[in-house]
Amino acid sequence: MTRVFNFSAGPAVLPEPVLRTAADEMLDWHGSGMSVMEMSHRGKEFIAIHAQAESLIRELLNIPANYKVLFLQGGAIGQNAFVPMNLLRGRSGADYVNTGEWSKKSIKEAKKYCNVNVAATAEASHFTHVPQQAEWKLDPNAAYVHICSNETIGGVEYHWTPDTGDVPLVADMSSNILSRPVDVSRYGLIYAGAQKNMGPSGLTIVIVRDDLIGHALPITPSVFDLKQQADNDSMLNTPPTYAIYIAGLVFNWLKARGGLAAMEVHNRAKAALLYDYLNSTSFYASPVAPDDRSLMNVPFKLRDESLDEAFLKGAQSRGMLQLKGHRSVGGMRASIYNAMPIEGVKALVQYMKEFEASHG
Repeated sequence: MTRVFNFSAGPAVLPEPVLRTAADEMLDWHGSGMSVMEMSHRGKEFIAIHAQAESLIRELLNIPANYKVLFLQGGAIGQNAFVPMNLLRGRSGADYVNTGEWSKKSIKEAKKYCNVNVAATAEASHFTHVPQQAEWKLDPNAAYVHICSNETIGGVEYHWTPDTGDVPLVADMSSNILSRPVDVSRYGLIYAGAQKNMGPSGLTIVIVRDDLIGHALPITPSVFDLKQQADNDSMLNTPPTYAIYIAGLVFNWLKARGGLAAMEVHNRAKAALLYDYLNSTSFYASPVAPDDRSLMNVPFKLRDESLDEAFLKGAQSRGMLQLKGHRSVGGMRASIYNAMPIEGVKALVQYMKEFEASHG
């Protein structure tokens, strides 16, 4: 069997040891005689899987005791509604920072539930940078401040944590969670879809401070109410059991690799290989401001866009897939999440050099 280098933005590459473990346990999890997909979410077997997954992510992120970890459904798109429904706490508005396509989706959804103050936007630069906090116009009466810590489409990432004072900071970390250490105590709520760095699609992780739970709007559906979910250990309804199981395997893989500090070293090394080459050539271009370049999603363009199809076809012939950029921005995009081995990035850079030599 030949495995390709999968540069997809999500669902994304998973660690091979995780896939092998899941394959070995597919028919019989730990002598239970059942697949995890067949287990009752109320049974002792799955309760153990769930508890282990929560324990591991708490350890990896050093999550304080006064934060709940919820395993939910609905993706980041769902959380765009969950957040204002639960965090307004009697206030009428919230601050949002607009750094790209996912920020815009969050803003659009939040406007259904509250007044949105766009405290800063990178629209003038076509979303190629993160606005410095000195430029932000925050509302001191805002219920919370929302950011997208890594824009998957535009390849823009916060490499710093905003200071929002007593106003809770909320972050969509879907595409960079677990890629490096994070001080969870600086945030009121963190949410992330699993399908980029944690597991398969269908699972959403929410990390929320205790004092922000229990204030849902009266219109909030039960499954959207963070208090009801927390009170029921994320099992108000049937959770995405298999996705939680795979996430737990990923968390264990991360721990075995040395945790998030070691993963940051690995991710910085991969990104440096690609960015260093992009900086050295005019055949390709990286549109993102150097200080704000993502370690996870690297968009780039060929100087001659008529060569795009030939580039993608050549990459595919070498076992490198999903390099086409998002339709809204075009060009190319290499997503190099935790599970992408450095060999994949080396192979991509080597191919880019050879393509430049033959087409430049």
